[in-house]
Amino acid sequence: MRGKGISYDTGFVHKTENSRGHFDADIVERELRIIRDDLHCNAVRVMGGDPRRIELAATVAADLGLEVWFSPYPLELTTAELLTLFADCADRAERLRRRGAEVVFVTGAELSLMNRGFLPGETTDERVRLLIRPERARDLIPQAVGRVNEFLGKAVALVRERFGGRITYAAVPLERVDWDPFDILSVDLYRSSAIAEQFTGGVRALVAQGKPVAITEFGAATYRGAGDDGARGLEIAEFDRDTRAPLRLTGAYERDEAGQAAYVRELLEVFEAEGVDSAFVFTFALSSFPHRPDGDPRDDLDLASYGIVKVLEGRSGDTYPGLPWDPKAAFSALAEFYRR
Repeated sequence: MRGKGISYDTGFVHKTENSRGHFDADIVERELRIIRDDLHCNAVRVMGGDPRRIELAATVAADLGLEVWFSPYPLELTTAELLTLFADCADRAERLRRRGAEVVFVTGAELSLMNRGFLPGETTDERVRLLIRPERARDLIPQAVGRVNEFLGKAVALVRERFGGRITYAAVPLERVDWDPFDILSVDLYRSSAIAEQFTGGVRALVAQGKPVAITEFGAATYRGAGDDGARGLEIAEFDRDTRAPLRLTGAYERDEAGQAAYVRELLEVFEAEGVDSAFVFTFALSSFPHRPDGDPRDDLDLASYGIVKVLEGRSGDTYPGLPWDPKAAFSALAEFYRR
């Protein structure tokens, strides 16, 4: 596997609220250096909703010699707002590329679920609930496929006017993207118990299409049974209806760092065996899901987190003094896999 990657969250923006409240350039540099030196990554997918933050982190990553996947991740925007965001980010990514950095531009992610205009519903939750109903999904998915591909055609043309490097899009399988305009076929792909038997064959089918394949998102939350739930791990958390900030867990769950680590390792083995070009574990850290080991078990939001480090509140970790987190078992598993 050529691209040994992980995603790096600069903060998701929802109604002007940023999920990563504190964003310090010195911390960003230390974390990205750890990603390169200790996790043995050679690529990083820099994600977020603020173009300035993405550019800052992407520049640091490029200066460290990492391949940068410049990845605006919009939430609840209209198609017009999406195009404005992509134009801004493409200009920033091109500035970085012209400095000599290896940059891939990711033209959004999971647009049909995360943004308006592709499926009915004012929120991601409403759109996902519609798709859970088979009779609605049969009618809605073909409509979404057409709208997504029509929009991506416009978005790619806009980005190529501003950016001279390779372009991709982080799709969910239901979107059935037309990959002809793109240089890389990229999918956010989680194995759940419902599709476990078909998972390897699905990866093989992606690679057989002939373009380089990237798995732009995969991983597991940190509670027992999270691997069976795949991409639905965050559903064990309750969220503020207005800000989408996580509040607490829906019940008491058992920590299973070994299970999270095994999931990451097993999927990496599949991707490597089937000829995937690049893979990006989701994710390094999720700052809005802190580890709270004391008190009410429902307050330990880290159990719902896909981060391979557990975020601490009001103190630094033991392994990397001065940084507000400690590695989980998945951190060591990923480092071992990428080092070999």
